[in-house]
Order: sequence, then C-alpha cells, then structure tokens
Amino acid sequence: MLKKISVEQLTLGMHLKEFCGSWMEHPFWRSGFVITDPKDITTILASSIKEVWIDCDKGLDVAVGQSAMSEEESEAQVEAELLQAVTEQRELAPVSADMEFERAAKICLQSKQAVISMFQEARMGKAVDTGGARRLVEEITDSVTRNPGALISLARLKTADDYTYMHSVAVCAMMVALARQLGLDEEQTRLAGIAGLMHDLGKAAMPMEVLNKPGKLTDGEFAIIKTHPEEGYRLLLTGQDVAPLVLDVCLHHHEKTDGSGYPKGLKGDAISLFAKMGAVCDVYDAITSNRPYKSGWDPAESLRKMAEWANGHFDPKVFQAFVKSLGIYPIGSLVQLSSGRLGVVIEQTGKSLTTPCVKVFFSTKSNMRIVPEVIDLSKPGTTEKIASREDPAKWRFADLNELWSGLPSAAR
Repeated sequence: MLKKISVEQLTLGMHLKEFCGSWMEHPFWRSGFVITDPKDITTILASSIKEVWIDCDKGLDVAVGQSAMSEEESEAQVEAELLQAVTEQRELAPVSADMEFERAAKICLQSKQAVISMFQEARMGKAVDTGGARRLVEEITDSVTRNPGALISLARLKTADDYTYMHSVAVCAMMVALARQLGLDEEQTRLAGIAGLMHDLGKAAMPMEVLNKPGKLTDGEFAIIKTHPEEGYRLLLTGQDVAPLVLDVCLHHHEKTDGSGYPKGLKGDAISLFAKMGAVCDVYDAITSNRPYKSGWDPAESLRKMAEWANGHFDPKVFQAFVKSLGIYPIGSLVQLSSGRLGVVIEQTGKSLTTPCVKVFFSTKSNMRIVPEVIDLSKPGTTEKIASREDPAKWRFADLNELWSGLPSAAR
C-alpha cells in the first residue's frame, strides 16, 4: 500500500516510492528505493521537499499512532495534484533563448548530477532505473519545447572533466529536438530522449584511466572503449521495462551507413532510424566539446565537417533534419557580417537557416570592440548578411560564451 507522509516521518527501512513536488527540487535523481543510510534522510530534510510517498509493501510502515494518507483515501487528491503539476510546473509556451538560458542552466546542472549518480550506481552493479531517467527527460524536453537552442547550446559548454556526463545530457536534448523536427509523436520523442541520456551508459564499465586519458588512445585502449555499446546494452538489461528503442540506440549509435561502424558493422537500412539519430547527435556533441586531448570545434564549422562525412557516416535525411533543428549557424557560432563586423549567433529566427539573430560586438575595420548590438538578419529591410564563419581560436575572445548566453562563466 502507498502512503503519503511528511518527510519528518521518514525512517530507515522505509521504501521511498516517490517525492512530492517538481523533479528539479528532488535531492536524488531517482526514487523507488529502501532508505538504508541516515545521510539520505538528512539530505531529504535539507531539501525543499515536504512530503513523500512510501510503499508499505516493500518497506516499513509509519509508526503506530502516526497519521498518513493512503492511496485509497486520497485518490481524488492525487488526481488534483497531478493536474496542478501539469498546469503549473510544465510551462511550455515558446520563449526566446535569453529567457530560457537561466532555467536551462539549472536543468543542465541538475541533469549532470543525475547522470553522475546513474553512472556511479551502474559501476556498483545496481539495476538501471529508467523511471528516474523519464522524469529527467521530461524536464529537458520541456526546455527544448520552450526554446530548442538554449539548453542544447549550454550543454555544449562542458569542461573536459565533465564530458562523459554532460555529453549524455547534450545528446538527450538533441535527440528530443531532432525527433520533433522529424515529426515523431510524443512517446517516440520521449523514448528518443531517454535513449540519448542512456546511450553511453557502457562507459561506466570502462577503466577510468582509459576513459579519462588526456592523450590519444593506443590501439589497445581504443579497442576497450569500442566495447562500451555492448557493455551499455548489458547494463540496461538489468533494468525493468527498458524500451527496445533505448536498447537499440545504446548498442548501435556508433554504426555508420557505409558499414564501417561498430559493434556489428550494420549498413544502410539495417540501422534503425533512432540509432541513425543517435549517431548524428553523438558525433556533433563530441566534436564541438572540449576533450582531454583537444579543444572543441566551432558549431558552424562542425556542421560543415559533418556534411563532408555525411554520405558514409550518416543517413542524409536524418542529417538534414538535424541541421534544420540547430540551424546552419547554431547558437554560439562566430560569424562575420557583410559590414565587416563580427558577431555571435544568439537565436534562430525560424524564417531561414541563413538568417539568425546575431549579436555584433567587434569591428574588423577598426580592429576594436564596439557596443554590442543585436541584429535580426531575417527582418525585411535588413541589409546585413553573413559573409563567413569565423574560427574562435583565431580571435580568442575570452567572453564569447557570455556574449551569446548572457550568463557569467557560461563555460562552467
């Protein structure tokens, strides 16, 4: 039997079924476990969560004489709470990128901690909990729905040490955006997000000295890393009700359409749509992110490079949809306008892939910074256009990420 109790009533031995409140307020990335560590109760008490559901069939009940609300007694209230959660917590109206950045930054931070916990539990041999992943993906999906570029752009700004964990968050967000671009239904989009979040779980089984090696891998070390799709597949099988789609993406996101990928060397139509989606999202985040052994490429340059590889590596239709979901000049791309001014892309306009909103801040003619100005290249009468993409490494603007995100220390 399920019972709702105050967090002050929690004791060791209770089975914590669910937290009451927004996922963003939860002190743990998942629920559905027996409390065995006093520190867990301390953590819950220190959070903003006031009530939880416990499962008395899987753990201890409340003490005799203590009041609690059972599931049977509170069916109407539960329905009311769920309705309130949908209407109040899930704000899905479209907003500009600058309005979503702050909220997306919080989701990125919470999601990173959740993925770290997920990997730690996998390393300890605990069963994979896709229930916790589902709630996390819902938050990411809501952010992508409000503005597809904000969270995806912020998730790209990861340190080399954060790469393994934030990579999963970034691929999740891009899978959701790509699924929406392809016109997939809500359930397929949700599963695509979960697949993106779980696709690299097998890296939890990799030796840390190989996974975090700062230099180029030896052939032997690369052979070890290439086992991570199969290891991830094995780990996912320990969970309950893991969707076949999620298993498929985990196992096959390194397959290539020309058959040169791994682990099975699948070719063309033998690779599922979702595995093809995973391959594109995985590569884009890998080449745009700072790694222990190299700096990430500029977003626009990365898409240009991927277009060169597209015939052998990616499904053309999937890649085209991916470009449309991000824009030819994704948020954060450094460009030069026809006037000679440099600017950074801060928003897609939806009218044309070549006419985003650009924040100009530097004059190449006078070789000096200028007062930042936002220019919507899609507006009628705008004479400016993008003349070229620029290499950030050439210009070395220390505040480039802050310019497009509006957040201090955006690179975290």
